[in-house]
Amino acid sequence: MEETDPAIKWLLESRDPSIEYFTRRDLLEVEDDSKLEEIRRKIPSGPKVKSLLSGQRPDGGFGVHPYSKWTGSHWRLVSLVELGIPKENKEARNAAEEVLVWLSSALQHPAIEVKTLKRKHASVYGNPLEVFSYLGMAEDPRVKLIADSLVEWQWPDGGWNCDSNPKAHHSSFYESLATLWGLTMYQKVTSDKQASRAVRKATELFLSHQLFKSHTTGKIANPVWLKLHYPLYWHYDILQALRVLSVAGRIKDPRAKEALDIIESKRTKDGFWKAEGYYWFPIKKGDKNLSSRDVVDWGRGGPNQMITLNALRVLKAAGRLG
Repeated sequence: MEETDPAIKWLLESRDPSIEYFTRRDLLEVEDDSKLEEIRRKIPSGPKVKSLLSGQRPDGGFGVHPYSKWTGSHWRLVSLVELGIPKENKEARNAAEEVLVWLSSALQHPAIEVKTLKRKHASVYGNPLEVFSYLGMAEDPRVKLIADSLVEWQWPDGGWNCDSNPKAHHSSFYESLATLWGLTMYQKVTSDKQASRAVRKATELFLSHQLFKSHTTGKIANPVWLKLHYPLYWHYDILQALRVLSVAGRIKDPRAKEALDIIESKRTKDGFWKAEGYYWFPIKKGDKNLSSRDVVDWGRGGPNQMITLNALRVLKAAGRLG
């Protein structure tokens, strides 16, 4: 891609160093390590990262349960990693330790088994596994236990589900996507063979459905999946699925073609992509109801930087951009 592309120019003009860093690294493939390193060092001072780390307590948390939507450490860390927080960042490491202590305790409660299928909220562990792997914590025995547990809970069709209803026999896309991303990052840094096999099975789950189609009818399983959102948290859409498949090395599978076509079709005349739905609300001063409130204003209306960046990433990885 060229810097003359309107979307590239717009992303490079961002006041957020995270956007500039990934645009240069992933889209322009800048080889000047010193220039990239200079931008990377600025990421903790970016407005979004500063907001995500604001209010951190000495215990690494933020005064709420780690899973509190969306102000707990669990959710803040997912966003921090997607924004490229430096792996050596102490604040991120401290927050990750709080989450790891909580999950280690939660693992003492075994998964419910109904009709031989382990039923567990896998995304609760999958999202942090991606964080731990990114931050260089994959060799921690507690992290390995999380990865091994996710492999153990995997269903025969390749995914995961928390539904205790005996009639539930198909994996949930919502539980499976974040889990796939976590295991993908874990196996990349550990070369764990069990995790690698689990990743292959999980990618097949999504590809066998062409990322958005019903297994039984071949029609659109959920129209919301075709709309673009950011952040996704634990939700699902085809852009996030394509992003994860790209990281897993499966973006060029022919079964991803129709989803890629849809992403291409959503590009505006100006060359950007915009959010078509939201799972967050901005925190307002004096607001006592913090449910689904995010400490970051990710932007509402108009073109969206993270969605545009991710759309260009997947299209480039699929060989659809110069």
